[in-house]
Amino acid sequence: MKITGFIVMIFATCGSAWAQEVAQEKPWQFNASAYLYFIPNDFLINPILTADKNKLHLESRYNYEDVRTFSEFVGRNFMVDGKISGKITPILGVVAGRSNGIAPGIEFDLQYRKWNFTSESEYLVEVNDKTSNFGYTWTELTYSPKDWYWFGISIQRTRLYQTDLQVQKGLLVGFSRSIFSTNFYLWNLGFADPFFMLSVAADF
Repeated sequence: MKITGFIVMIFATCGSAWAQEVAQEKPWQFNASAYLYFIPNDFLINPILTADKNKLHLESRYNYEDVRTFSEFVGRNFMVDGKISGKITPILGVVAGRSNGIAPGIEFDLQYRKWNFTSESEYLVEVNDKTSNFGYTWTELTYSPKDWYWFGISIQRTRLYQTDLQVQKGLLVGFSRSIFSTNFYLWNLGFADPFFMLSVAADF
């Protein structure tokens, strides 16, 4: 009887410890977004899906490095705590489609008070044509007077849509409600070839 009780106590203790460990582990976090380019005589959609679980980061894109091109990334989240908080994520990806290669990069998502800095940069190493290697960047700095809206500036360098400018310069304003958010972009205002872009996203 004493042995039975002892065994039950061991299983109960192990079960409690396992439950606490599971409770401390963060669940998967997903983000689905789509960037809609309204450009002269054309229209492009760039969908992106990310999945994060603790230190693991996964990301899938289409029409990002090039039109009709898929890319898959894996990365590691490094959390930042303090006056500046957020995460820094080195990534490595495979690109296939009209462009083909490997793409090392890094992502930033940092907050300081009501300011938010996000950036994604990568360098595509083409496997078929080394002269087509290309460096991409998408960087935003925004200010949030309220939790549900923000405004700021953005720059991008991409092969998806090119103008006479090597780096596209944009103004943005964004809004959120529940799990949904949207950004309105106006690129190259006062420069060459201005165009409009809309992004929609959901966190779940």
